[in-house]
This record gives sequence, structure tokens and C-alpha cells, in this order.
Amino acid sequence: MAEQNDTPGAPVVIKKYANRRLYNTATSTYVTLDHLAEMIKAGTEFVVTDARTGEDITRSVLTQIIVEQEAKGQNLLPIKFLRQIIGFYGDSLGGLLPRYLEHSMEAFSKNENDMRKAMTEAFRGIFPMERLEQMGRQNMVLFENAMKMLNPFGQQAPGASKPATNEEKPKGENIDDLKAQLNEMQAQLAKLVKDRE
Repeated sequence: MAEQNDTPGAPVVIKKYANRRLYNTATSTYVTLDHLAEMIKAGTEFVVTDARTGEDITRSVLTQIIVEQEAKGQNLLPIKFLRQIIGFYGDSLGGLLPRYLEHSMEAFSKNENDMRKAMTEAFRGIFPMERLEQMGRQNMVLFENAMKMLNPFGQQAPGASKPATNEEKPKGENIDDLKAQLNEMQAQLAKLVKDRE
């Protein structure tokens, strides 16, 4: 018997069976990972549970969707980024990464409307490519600064160039550098907030 979600706004329950089939309890139909990807794009919230144990396995199914999309050639995740994420597993700072990534994606989503508007204007004969490039640079700077904050002790992904160590600079210069970086990040955040208004 299918479990219907009668609560308005409650996520759709998808059950995963031992034979790897996925069952949408709201529509009483079997679905594929592609169907789940379309549900996400449409803004439909869902949870995936193991049909036998009732365990929430949403995270692993979402990861499978990403792997499948990447295998189809839609390479949204750069190799360097994947290496950095893997490097944070087991790291004491790894607990901060999910919150940071969530915050970054929210900021990117807020900028998404601006980017879509700019693209629409571009096809009307107006070329705001400078604005798109500026938003892209701002997002990259925010991402790079946040990665530096998450990795303050200079542990880098394999193959990355080694930064200057604290021993190479007098202590006063290191503090001045950190203050300058913090001021720069605050200015960038203030500019982003001002640009959105």
C-alpha cells in the first residue's frame, strides 16, 4: 500500500527496494534517477527511504544522481574541487565544509536570477557580459577566500603550489596580511549586498 503525504508542503516519499527500484509513493509509480533529477529541477522536495529498514538514504541517492549526471558529460564539478572535498574527509575542519557549501550555493542561487536576467537582455541586443564576468569573479573570489579560511594552516590539495610559511615572514606581517584579507572580504561582501539592492 502506498504511503501518501497528506500534509501540504511535506516532501514526497520515495522508497528504494532491494532490487534498486525506486517507488514514488505520491504517484504510485516506479521512477528512475532521471525522474528524481527532474523533480529536483521542478522544485519538488523528496526524501528517499530504504523500503525494508525505513532508513533515510536521501544523501546517497542524491550523490548517485550527481555521479550519473557527471557521467553523461555534464561536468559541473572540476577535478580540483573534487580533490579538495575528498581532502576534507576526516579533517577536523571538514565539519565546516557542508555549511560553507550550502551557504555558497544559496548565494549562487540568489545571483542566478541576475545572471538569467542579464542573459535575457543579451539576447535582446544588449551585451551585459561585463556584469556576468563581474558576478563570476565575485563568486570565485568568495569561494577562494572561504577555502583559504577553511584551510588556514596551508594544507593544500596535492599538486597545489605551496604558500609561504609563517616562518618566512615576521609575525607582524602575517597579522597585517590577515587583517588586509579580512578587510578585502568584508568590502567584497558589502559590494555584493549593495549590488543586489
